[in-house]
Formats: sequence, structure tokens, C-alpha cells
Amino acid sequence: MAGSQRLKRMADTVQRELAELIRQELKDPRLGGYVTISAVKVSPDLGYAEVYVTVMGRDLQDDQTEEAHKETLGVLNKASGFLRQELSRRLKTRVTPRLRFHYDKTNAHGNYMFGLIEEAVKDLPERKKDED
Repeated sequence: MAGSQRLKRMADTVQRELAELIRQELKDPRLGGYVTISAVKVSPDLGYAEVYVTVMGRDLQDDQTEEAHKETLGVLNKASGFLRQELSRRLKTRVTPRLRFHYDKTNAHGNYMFGLIEEAVKDLPERKKDED
């Protein structure tokens, strides 16, 4: 149990510090939108950290969205060495995990489901409230 608490604290710290590093230190114009770190999972040996990101603020067509996310992940994965080095300076731990970035599809899936619900509900007749 103590190990899992340690991993959770480490993941939270990595998430917080990476968010700040990406916002302040990465100046690559290909990042485009606002990169949000939605979750970090650290391996038990602290060798790797799986970083899940979402990108907001890009006004693109649906067919361009997938390509933009791939480009953003490419930029982040190429910068992972720099980010790991800066992270090690901030964390001051003996081991700093290697970073692997993944696109988090949770928001996109939620928006898709919300759209389906709105589409289904708009054809229903309105219900009137009984006023007592």
C-alpha cells in the first residue's frame, strides 16, 4: 500500500511539473493549441511515466484533427529528453522516469457522446411541468 501511495504522489508531482514545463519552456509553434496533461501513470520501478495529454484550442476540421494530434505527440515525444532533464532538476530524485506521451481520447469521446444525446433528445416532445 505504501508503494502505491508513493507512485501516486510521484505521478501527481510529475503531472504538475510537466504542465508547467510545457507551458513555459516549450516554444515550438507546432504545438498549436493548449496542451493539457490529463493523467500520468508511473511504472513501479520509476523507469517510465505514461503521460496522457489533450489538446484544446485548435479550430480544425475533423480530418485535420487526427493529424494535428499526431504532430503534437511527435513534438512532445521529441522534446521528452529535454523535459526529462528539466524534470530531474525540479524533482531532485535519484531516478527520473522516461516520458512517453499518449493522446487522451476521453474528452473527444465525451463530446461525441454528448452530441449523440443532444441529437436524440431534440426530436422528443417537450415535457410540461405540472404546477401545483
